[in-house]
Amino acid sequence: MTPTASHGQEVRQRLLAAAAELIPERGWSAVSTRILADRAGVTPSVVHYHFRSIQDVLSEAAITAMRQVLAATDFTTATTPTSAIDAMLASVEQYDGTDPMSLLFTETYLAATRDEHLRARIASLMIEFRTRLSDWLAIHQVAEPAATAAVLAAAIDGLLLHRSLGPESPALTTVLQRLVS
Repeated sequence: MTPTASHGQEVRQRLLAAAAELIPERGWSAVSTRILADRAGVTPSVVHYHFRSIQDVLSEAAITAMRQVLAATDFTTATTPTSAIDAMLASVEQYDGTDPMSLLFTETYLAATRDEHLRARIASLMIEFRTRLSDWLAIHQVAEPAATAAVLAAAIDGLLLHRSLGPESPALTTVLQRLVS
């Protein structure tokens, strides 16, 4: 890679990192080109050199972060379906609903209600995750693995959305484990 191309990649990554910080801090609609450029240490014109619009950079930053969280939600080393539930819950334990990543997810879901392309990209991520989970559940002979994967993914997603609102039930793990037993 040439020094110019390398510098361009580094600037693009700074813009994406700045966007991922700003979405939870300010809210999706409050991130402007000027604010993003200032955070990334570039001029506003550089933002539009690398991305068609502010929405494109916000979408790319959010989808990248969401993909990383979903990839880190690891259940594949579990030996039983109930231990897979434990592993999934442990992998999201760090999110309390008010942390930057939880807020990034919430802001992105809200933005997706107004942006068909963003909604389709999030749907694609969810389908990939549910397929990975469904395939694992099928190998472990869980009844109706695709439907079970969809319910588990939605339940964990909902749990994360609800965490900021109050305490969760101590029986949550037991209830989710019942879905796979």
